[in-house]
Amino acid sequence: MAPTESAAADLFEKRLVFITGKGGVGKSTVSVALALAAARAGKRTIVCEVAAQEHLSHVFQRREVGFHEAELTENLWAISIDPDESMREYVLLQLKVKAMRDLLFRSRIFNYLAAATPGLKELVTIGKIWELTLDQRKARGGGRYDLVVVDAPATGHGVGFLQTPRTFANIARVGPIRQQAETLDGFIRDRERTGVAVVALPEEMPVNETAALESELASEVGVTVDRIFCNGLYPERFRPAEAKRIAAAAPDAGPAARGALRAALTEERRGRDQRRQLARLERETKAPVSTLPFLFEPELGPEQMGALAGMVTA
Repeated sequence: MAPTESAAADLFEKRLVFITGKGGVGKSTVSVALALAAARAGKRTIVCEVAAQEHLSHVFQRREVGFHEAELTENLWAISIDPDESMREYVLLQLKVKAMRDLLFRSRIFNYLAAATPGLKELVTIGKIWELTLDQRKARGGGRYDLVVVDAPATGHGVGFLQTPRTFANIARVGPIRQQAETLDGFIRDRERTGVAVVALPEEMPVNETAALESELASEVGVTVDRIFCNGLYPERFRPAEAKRIAAAAPDAGPAARGALRAALTEERRGRDQRRQLARLERETKAPVSTLPFLFEPELGPEQMGALAGMVTA
């Protein structure tokens, strides 16, 4: 299925979009392309990286983004969410008395408990993501964003990451932690405001994992996948009859020509295999599937990312 305008337009209507998928499928690249497309459409957009990936600083050829909202280009900002900085910001917002905040941060017991509590770093990370979606920001000097795009953890950790607020809400039966966890969980599962897109490759294992992930997100987290981006699709350069003629001509060609013809056949076979996997992906998943091409570039910079952003909405 070729990408349509609705491939991105349906996600642009959300306030928050999580991008996930198997590691190595181009999840970070698609996150940036989608955010850049939204910015070009007039949406004030921010891309959130988790776990200090710093993919954006490399793509836009600038110094590390870090835990502050850095403007990359018109209408596009970025932030690399550090869990420790998120925890510090959370405490600063909760405790109004500076002396108490300083005392808490100097406490070895507090720092030990914060590091040892399972899922706490994920919870404060999601809390920071939610804070970025607010009309009236809690962070000092924070501007309003129309769209927040999250380069979420890969398949193996993505489901657990999105489950974190509900887990904390179940553990903390009463009190502010429970209330805040319920707020985050409700926001994640609100289809009007929050969307989920999965990135896949047209290969057997990524297709298998994408189908399983879509099912698991629905059953374990309570969210529906809005869009699947099948990334890295090879072009269909030759018709079947043309591929047969190339195969027939290769044995009698000279060394240089034979190598070129065999390379063409290898690419044609890979493209054919990819389209079989694409068809299987469309059969085995419920979300609409959009395709993005393989970019024959040694690395992706602003120019290539801009081209990909255009393809997301083509």
